[in-house]
Amino acid sequence: MNFLIDQPDPWAFLQNHTSARIARGRTGHSLPTRALLDFQLDHARARDAVYSVLETDELETLLSSIHEPVLRLHSRAADRQQYLQRPDLGRRLDENSLGMVQGTNASISGFDLCLVVADGLSATAINRHAVPVVSRLAEEVRKRGWSLAPVCVVEQGRVAIGDEIAHALGAETVVVLIGERPGLTSPDSLGAYLTFRPEPGLTDESRNCLSNIRPEGLPYEAAVQKLLYLLTEMKTRKLSGVQLKDEFDDNLLTN
Repeated sequence: MNFLIDQPDPWAFLQNHTSARIARGRTGHSLPTRALLDFQLDHARARDAVYSVLETDELETLLSSIHEPVLRLHSRAADRQQYLQRPDLGRRLDENSLGMVQGTNASISGFDLCLVVADGLSATAINRHAVPVVSRLAEEVRKRGWSLAPVCVVEQGRVAIGDEIAHALGAETVVVLIGERPGLTSPDSLGAYLTFRPEPGLTDESRNCLSNIRPEGLPYEAAVQKLLYLLTEMKTRKLSGVQLKDEFDDNLLTN
C-alpha cells in the first residue's frame, strides 16, 4: 500500500501575515486533510452568518445606554427567505416602521447625523461589532456639537433602507452599519455606508463605504477616525459618493 505524505509549502511563512487561504501545503495533487477540513469549517461559518439573527433585545439595551431613543424597525421583507430572494424589499421600510419614523419626526427633526444598524447579510457582524463602533462614533459626534437622530435598528435591511430612514427623520447625513457578505475568513465583517442628504432612490454612486470593520480587519478606533473624516468632508463640501475623494492619510490612523 502506498501512502501519500503531506508536502510542506515553502511559502507557509506568509500565513503569519494574512488569514487568506494560501500556502496550505499538498498531499499528492490535493490539499492535506487538515486544510480541507478548515475550508469546510469556514464555509459552514459563512453560511451560518447569512442566516444569523439580530440580538435585538440586547442591541436595544446597549444602544439605549449610548443614545436614546432607539427605534426597532423592519423592512418590507417578511422573513430571511424573502429577504434573500427579493433585495428590493430589504431597501424599504414596512408600513408600521415607516409610521414609527414619521411619528418621531413629527415631534423632533433636523439632525446632523442618523445612525442605522441593519443585519444585512451577516447579523453576526452587527451582534459583535456594531455597539463598539456606535459608542465611539456617538462620543466623537457629541464633541463636535452635532445633533444625533434616534439610533435605528433594522431587521432584514439592506444599505439603501438608511436613505429612507434618514430622509424621514430630516437628517443631513446617514451612516448605515451593516453586516457584509461573509467571506471564508471573515463571516463577521461590518460595513459602513455614508450618504450626504439621503433620500429614497439613491444608488451606490451617492455613497462612501468602509469595509471589514472588525478587530482582525479595520479596528474600531481606526474606522471611527475614517468615518469622522468622511462625515466632516461631506458637511463641508456638501456632497458624497464618487464626487468625494478619500484623501485621509492612513498613516495617521490609530488602532
